[in-house]
Amino acid sequence: MKIYTTVKPLILGSASPRRKDLLGSAGIEFEIRPATCEEPAPKPGQDPEEYAREMALTKARNVAAAHPGSYVLGSDTIVVRDMDILGKPKDRAHAYEMLKSLCGRTHKVISGCALISPDGSTTDFAVSTDVEFIDFNEKVIRAYAATGEPDDKAGAYAIQGQGAFLVKGICGSYTNVVGLPLARVIELLIEMGVVVAGES
Repeated sequence: MKIYTTVKPLILGSASPRRKDLLGSAGIEFEIRPATCEEPAPKPGQDPEEYAREMALTKARNVAAAHPGSYVLGSDTIVVRDMDILGKPKDRAHAYEMLKSLCGRTHKVISGCALISPDGSTTDFAVSTDVEFIDFNEKVIRAYAATGEPDDKAGAYAIQGQGAFLVKGICGSYTNVVGLPLARVIELLIEMGVVVAGES
């Protein structure tokens, strides 16, 4: 028995294995067509939630242009310390500096999501989760940075991987921190008639 059945063509506009696994975990069927557009840096002073939504829309539109008959889901996840958006680290030294700046503090993980319908209409939203890190010493942070896990992760850590040891607690959606606010996404897919509960 499936939890959800996909009844309309759905495309995930992302190459992220984490988003693929999360969406697939509920039995939802979809194609993967990663966006090929550039990801511009946030504008000076831009609201982080606005930026995450803007990026999700940009990615979804990029994929939808080549697949007009499908619903296209785009997503972008950012890590925010105070009002500073932390992207992916440039190298291991940069990863260490990012992690050091987060230790002993609470930061936000924000995912913007956008769904484009075959008729071109769009729906977008952002979900924010507070994440608190334990304050680790320099040796531990350097050892984690050296594992390579932070290399391609926003904020330089993966809560679903070895980076889980950094996290003292979270307030909000766990799957959002992994890369996709699954409950909210499924709500939207049901609302739009893309998926239905159980077997169709």
